[in-house]
Amino acid sequence: MKPFLRILAYGKPYGTYGIVYVLLSLLGVLFGIANYALIAPLLTVLFEPHTLDAVPVFPERAFSLTYIVQLFTYYLVRIKLDEGILMALLYVSVCLILASLLSNLMLYMTRRILVHVQTNLVRNLRNHVFSEITRMPPGYFSSRRKGDILSVASSDLNEVQYSVVGTFHILFRDPLLVVGFLTVLFYMSPRLTLVALLTLPISVFCIGRITRALRSGAEVSQRLLGRLLSHFEEAVHGVRIIKAFNARGYVNARFDRVNEVHRRETKKILNKQELASPLSEFLGITIAAGILFYGGWLQVQGKLGMGWPAFIVYIGFYWRVLEPAKSISKAYALVRKGMVSADRIFQLIDVPGHQQEKEGTVPIDTFKESVVYKNVSFKYDPTGPYVLQNINLKIPKGQVVAWIGPSGAGKTTMADLLSGFYGVQEGEILLDGIQIQKYRRKDLAKQIGVVTQEAILFNDTVANNITFGLKNVPQADIEQAAKTANAHNFIIEMEHGYYTNIGDRGDKLSGGQRQRLAIARAVLRNPSLLILDEATSSLDPENEALVQEALSGLMKNRTTIVIAHRLSTIRNADKIVVFDKGRIVEQGTYDELFKTNNYESEHFENKVLE
Repeated sequence: MKPFLRILAYGKPYGTYGIVYVLLSLLGVLFGIANYALIAPLLTVLFEPHTLDAVPVFPERAFSLTYIVQLFTYYLVRIKLDEGILMALLYVSVCLILASLLSNLMLYMTRRILVHVQTNLVRNLRNHVFSEITRMPPGYFSSRRKGDILSVASSDLNEVQYSVVGTFHILFRDPLLVVGFLTVLFYMSPRLTLVALLTLPISVFCIGRITRALRSGAEVSQRLLGRLLSHFEEAVHGVRIIKAFNARGYVNARFDRVNEVHRRETKKILNKQELASPLSEFLGITIAAGILFYGGWLQVQGKLGMGWPAFIVYIGFYWRVLEPAKSISKAYALVRKGMVSADRIFQLIDVPGHQQEKEGTVPIDTFKESVVYKNVSFKYDPTGPYVLQNINLKIPKGQVVAWIGPSGAGKTTMADLLSGFYGVQEGEILLDGIQIQKYRRKDLAKQIGVVTQEAILFNDTVANNITFGLKNVPQADIEQAAKTANAHNFIIEMEHGYYTNIGDRGDKLSGGQRQRLAIARAVLRNPSLLILDEATSSLDPENEALVQEALSGLMKNRTTIVIAHRLSTIRNADKIVVFDKGRIVEQGTYDELFKTNNYESEHFENKVLE
């Protein structure tokens, strides 16, 4: 029930919609009852007109169902006596049409209100899921399948929209219909109605067994769907490797195995889901047949207390109760199935340790003094090993500081901590003497520019990738940033220049072009502190020279952290810090480290000493 209420909360603000919806629903129920109630006088006019020959008496005013029936009967008898049988029939027919029109008009208006709430709800929920995904720490995505995350953002949201949100009109309106028609049934024959209600627990029990099975099956199905989407994602981004190693048969077989298991589980769910409706209809008809027989027996014995036209209307009312009751049981089954998807969505939103992060309040306009790592230790998993241990390091403003060491030594983790992607478990990181988590994140992001080994670009235009996250940037500034990054010449040769779409992840560009666009993006932000994470390691010599030239322009008058594997690439740094197994093992200038001759060991076999 709690996930369902949380889903409803995304439809806020309801405002006056809730009040209007309830009023329109009540009117719709009343007109629906009138629609069926008018069948009795219609049958009376057609088959028992002699019962309308008595002189009518205007009923005493009262706020009750009896008064309404007596008032309608009064006018019916008056018209029959004054105008004849055909006019009486016309009167009943017009009232029947009018009641039907008003009932369906109320239904349409309530549906419009629900559509408004539903679309708002799904939009708000989708926005929240996307917002939470963008707030997740990078380590979260390395510990989960991307397919599972995509499944939550697509399949699970669609499932909630269809099975939960799509049944709102049933869950909120149809119970009013059931209550309304049951009230009339009790009014017409309490004895008969009570007998009918005693049989309902049988239907409830049978439908409940089915819905429990649906929920457990849906959990398995959604997990398998996440695995399927992971295979799709791997195939799209690894198509070159698949073809290069002639591995289509292997990856197709892997996908087919998971797909077949998903098919079997989905088949079980759908078979059980389809059973809910016919089973409830069979039980309803069985109960109705029993009620019809029992009511007929009472009528024959003269104990029913109503004429045959009224008894036929009673049966019609009972059928009218069965219809929304069946819809409610089917909607309940769908909601139970949809709650699995809702749980998966909230598991993503409620990631432990993610929601609790507090936004800093201290503003920062510029980097003035230094960055200090003070007794910093960090591990990704609270129960896992330390990735960094007892790091103490000072980076004065204006210096170029290089971090070198083998893969897994902790260099990129150091940069991620400085960028605020993670919080340290022990120690602190100070920027101008203040802990970085105390700064406003948007201000901290403006001070730090990052260029990584893999240029992360988006399926958008060149200009939008350069201005990523900024608004109303003059074209001249965009072009100047591209020129600084040695990117302007190749951009203007593209089909639409700066407004050319570069494809998914920038696939339409070469590696060097992608890297230079990433540098232009950093240039445009004019950060005080620059982090270069293996920015040239994956490039060929020609592109590396172009990118290195662009980086030299970017590094001017900035505090720069250069992350590298090779000592030879950062010989001009003011200070070189050597990492190994999460610790700082040595630091100094290039010449100082070269003289120690400690870098010919197997841990630094990739270094090129000049």
